[in-house]
Amino acid sequence: MQQMLKQAQKMQQQIAKAQAELAEAEVTGTAGGGLVTATVSGAGEIKSIKIDPKAVDPEDVETLEDLVVAALHNASEAARQLTEQKMGPVAGGMGGLGLPGF
Repeated sequence: MQQMLKQAQKMQQQIAKAQAELAEAEVTGTAGGGLVTATVSGAGEIKSIKIDPKAVDPEDVETLEDLVVAALHNASEAARQLTEQKMGPVAGGMGGLGLPGF
């Protein structure tokens, strides 16, 4: 029992460390060949959106809106992959604890 508690505490520390690393990490996503760039934290928080002036066409705002959404989607996917990379090894080790949901 004590071994399981020590193992659980170690994993909790590893999870906290991975979460802190994710919060500090930043990933980017682009769309339109780099016309729109979105930066998000590893935790998925939107940090910035950069729009190349060439992407701004008052006659075609819809395309710019689509590019922003695509860049955000791309960045969110990169954040998801980073989360899997950071949390995967830790979460994988929880299966042996017999904890519900892990």
